[in-house]
Amino acid sequence: MTLPSSIDETVDLLARGSYVADRSLSTVVFLALKMGRPLLLEGEAGVGKTEIAKVLAQALGRRLIRLQCYEGLDTAAAVYEWNYQAQMIEIRLAEAEGVETRDELGKDIFSERFLIRRPLLQALEPSVEGPPVLLIDELDRTDEPFEAYLLEVLSDFQVTVPEIGTIHADNPPIVIVTSNRTREIHDALKRRCLYHWVDYPNAERELDILRLKAPQAPEELSQQVVAFVQQLRQMDLYKSPGVAETLDWANALTHLNALSLDANNVNDTLGTLLKYQDDIARVQGSEAARILEEIRMAASAAQ
Repeated sequence: MTLPSSIDETVDLLARGSYVADRSLSTVVFLALKMGRPLLLEGEAGVGKTEIAKVLAQALGRRLIRLQCYEGLDTAAAVYEWNYQAQMIEIRLAEAEGVETRDELGKDIFSERFLIRRPLLQALEPSVEGPPVLLIDELDRTDEPFEAYLLEVLSDFQVTVPEIGTIHADNPPIVIVTSNRTREIHDALKRRCLYHWVDYPNAERELDILRLKAPQAPEELSQQVVAFVQQLRQMDLYKSPGVAETLDWANALTHLNALSLDANNVNDTLGTLLKYQDDIARVQGSEAARILEEIRMAASAAQ
């Protein structure tokens, strides 16, 4: 499928992948696709950053290549490594055949047929369906040296393998980089990307997401779930619930055959919504009852 030619087409493209995006996010996605620039998405965990890459791959019919970042990630796991076992077998066979020239043997064992391609190198390979979507997920979890290594990949879409040379992408991949901002990403890498902060959705958009992603939830329950979550995000919690937690909570309540929120089902299922005991202890009981009463009063006033 061809890339969208306007912001409206980008909105439609994301919607076909069941992603409810606001205008500003659709705009930066469109520009990243149009300009061929990597897109750096920052925001709290669970707000839908990773989902953007998945939806783009699905909607465009492209392969999704995901590099999940972690502390200690190196080039062997992210870019390439040599198939040492196959190289050793080749050396033994060459010795048995009487090959004694080191240069000749070196050229043979350090060729592309012994190269194991990891995600970054895979993303530079040509593909029949078009350039893949490369997701570099949670870059802030890596070390700064690896982040520095990415500069060549994201600026020139190439990787240098010392034994072979430089491997360059004829058609650059669509690159989505995500960060939960547990540390700051270096300015040099940010300059190579378009940037967007993915915030928590407002109540209207979150309700649209809930209707789309959890259609089995009763309408009244969905409205109350969104209102409750919106109230929680205004509190000073250790970790506010993201959209993913909102969906989990709505699904959990639906499995319990809940038609609306009450003190019992809220207190019994907070572990689906909040992931830290201190947050759960703060909300359970009187605080949950207060929020429920505010939701009921707001609903009565709206009628």
